[in-house]
Amino acid sequence: MTFYSFARSVVKSIFTPLFRIEIIGLENFPKEGGVLLCTNHIHNFDPPVVGITTPRPVYFMAKEELFNVPVLGGIVGKCNAFPVKRGMSDREALRKGLNVLKEGHVLGLFPEGTRSKTGELGKGLAGAGFFALRSQAAVVPCAIIGPYKAFRKLKVVYGKPIEMDELRKNRASAEEATELIMSEIHKLITGHKQFSA
Repeated sequence: MTFYSFARSVVKSIFTPLFRIEIIGLENFPKEGGVLLCTNHIHNFDPPVVGITTPRPVYFMAKEELFNVPVLGGIVGKCNAFPVKRGMSDREALRKGLNVLKEGHVLGLFPEGTRSKTGELGKGLAGAGFFALRSQAAVVPCAIIGPYKAFRKLKVVYGKPIEMDELRKNRASAEEATELIMSEIHKLITGHKQFSA
């Protein structure tokens, strides 16, 4: 068993009952091939929650500061994460991300770049659009909905892959592609924002 699999099973056994995680739309997740998974960001627990609810291992771009934290840095690195400098202009990280997609893996991104302080969806950075346009990966929107409170339901919703061919053909900008991705995440949030206590 890999460290990723071990960590995933441990976190899943704790988080699933604690946050009463409900997964919606898992049938939309491609079973193979490169996938760019784009998710809203409302809590520090978002990466592990995405990691335990997807059917495939996820490679995350994580802020490089995390890798300098004793113990945590080593764990993050063993969980398929790789560092990116703030602002998504880190060329080495962009190359690494494209390679992850080219090799047929799942690249997990939080397009907002940082956690939302209000819980509302913020503006996405161009990095998500860059990966969407520069690869042939399926682009899957994901919405995490709910308060991270013990025994209150947390929803993780996976949408259908976003049609990007037209944007790729028309040489759309990374910003335009990101706007489309964010609008699809917003639709998932507004369409599923009903809670059970």
